Amino acid sequence: MARTASLSGFPEWLPEERLVELHVLDTLRRTFELHGFSSIETRAVETVGQLLRKGEIDKEVYGLSRLQDDDGTPGSDTGKTDPHALALHFDLTVPFARYVVENAGYLAFPFRRYQIQKVWRGERPQEGRAREFTQADIDVVGDGDLPFRYDVEIALVIAEALNALPIPDFLLRINNRKLAEGFYTGIGLTDTAGVLRSIDKLEKIGPAKVAELLRSELGATEDQAQAALKLAGIRTPDTSFVEQVRALGVSNDLLEEGLNELEQVIAAAVQRAPGRVVADLSIARGLDYYTGTVVETILVGHEQLGSICSGGRYDALASKGNRKFPGVGLSIGVTRLVSRILSQNLASASRSVPTAVLVALNSDDSWGAAQDVAAALRSRGISTEVAAKAEKFGKQIKFADRRGIPFVWFTDDDGKHQVKDIRTGEQHDADPADWTPAEEDLRVHVTTN
Repeated sequence: MARTASLSGFPEWLPEERLVELHVLDTLRRTFELHGFSSIETRAVETVGQLLRKGEIDKEVYGLSRLQDDDGTPGSDTGKTDPHALALHFDLTVPFARYVVENAGYLAFPFRRYQIQKVWRGERPQEGRAREFTQADIDVVGDGDLPFRYDVEIALVIAEALNALPIPDFLLRINNRKLAEGFYTGIGLTDTAGVLRSIDKLEKIGPAKVAELLRSELGATEDQAQAALKLAGIRTPDTSFVEQVRALGVSNDLLEEGLNELEQVIAAAVQRAPGRVVADLSIARGLDYYTGTVVETILVGHEQLGSICSGGRYDALASKGNRKFPGVGLSIGVTRLVSRILSQNLASASRSVPTAVLVALNSDDSWGAAQDVAAALRSRGISTEVAAKAEKFGKQIKFADRRGIPFVWFTDDDGKHQVKDIRTGEQHDADPADWTPAEEDLRVHVTTN
């Protein structure tokens, strides 16, 4: 992790680091499929109009154009004004919404999907923020309506998935946009989206500057600004937030609906994922398409990294005529997580290559027989390489050691087989038809340090 990248913001892992990333991806994939989520992949490119129709992040979107037009002239920069111009997707939710609309006739609703892909954002690179990175999303989308119970289920699935990763303790911080918007309306602030965007900056700029934003940009009075900050200051590990909100003395139907929904999520999480979830009424989420439950997740002790998993309920992102496709989902920042795991040495792979055995050569003429041995081992799931040259055995052993391969296989001229554990020096007779290394050596294992 000390390497200097030739192009910042586009991470490239060493083989042993990639094994850690693959472990994270495989763990997430396995957990999602255990809960019945189907895998899909959408194209990397969308139209600018599609990408920017909900939430303004145009400064971060990478436009896509050819270096030359059909007539050979330099490509034109029309992406900023032409909604039909192409751009790389900045998240997976907007492409997924488009995918649902286009394939609605072929999907069974509620549709449960997971999606693990690269996304691109034109951000200033730093740890936890890359320009090209991998996200792992899960969503449930309904046709016409989507029971609120899926909001609860999504949070529990993510808690289970994160709990299986080699990471420190984490905390899902959950709020509800209906609760917040109903409260702001109840105190007389009509631009609720604007208030949410200001509250979303609370951890970055602090309460005093947020209050100033509310007064200067949204026309809030001092009392209104302080009431909004009091709401954002409520944080509980249980459902006691309900009493604290009601104690603020604001009455609004949307507020009550949001309180009820958030209470259900927190009550279920306290029971099934104790210690992993808090009600945090400062969570707003900047994108405009969220309409109910909103979630951000932090690593305890690594709060400066920012959210490693976020998302929520969206009721109006996908539609086709009068047909609505409400959904709820969460997105894990895989690259952000892996970057922290590697930079802080939180976990490591048991070896740097998948290979468990190197088949040594007695002579160049023994290469064919060595391939037969390798094929027998591979047929039983043992990752095996064959030496390329019949060098002295000491050199072949050093090659295996340099590669991180634990075992070297020898076959003498009489066809007798032996395998050597080069870590301990132990060597014994073996048969390629039935020899198997110990489970901890059969495959690469990623363990917490």
